[in-house]
Amino acid sequence: MKTYLLPSFKITIILIVILAGLYPLLIAGIGKFTPGHGDGETVTYKGRVVGYANIGQKFTKDNYFWSRPSAANYQADAGAGSNKGPLNPDYLKDVSARIDTFLKHNPDVTRAEVPAELVTASGSGLDPDLSPAAAKVQVPRIAKTRNIPAAELYKIISDNTERPVLGLFGPPTVNVLKMNVALDELKK
Repeated sequence: MKTYLLPSFKITIILIVILAGLYPLLIAGIGKFTPGHGDGETVTYKGRVVGYANIGQKFTKDNYFWSRPSAANYQADAGAGSNKGPLNPDYLKDVSARIDTFLKHNPDVTRAEVPAELVTASGSGLDPDLSPAAAKVQVPRIAKTRNIPAAELYKIISDNTERPVLGLFGPPTVNVLKMNVALDELKK
């Protein structure tokens, strides 16, 4: 028994030191080199923090880019998907209602042109990004309500488009909060 107990105890102590001590310190150290220095990337407007770039927020006014729907009602402490499958009747009813709402506020868009990401929640329920196409489909509505040229809105989308890492990993995205802050800065 001693032949098995002592090595097991040693391995347990070594793994505790590595996995509960060294690994978290390494990850925290790496985090210090990221935007926000490991505390999250804040977005400011007029010297005031208005949110975090990596947590989705609810925007439903016609003069802003709308966010992706949230299964967690945009509460970071409750982030989760709906866990409803694509054939679930409640899920289909929710998506259909979201499409109808989107079309009501975006009369220049046809049902076939509505990007899926604008009517379906992400797995986390807190996705802060859209594809450039999902942002562009909202341009006519925002241009009309803000009375600004669509070209300025396309420039905001272009300026805020984040390309895939090394041009390979993931699709291009735009952060909704950053675009909406840029919209408000147009007034200056």
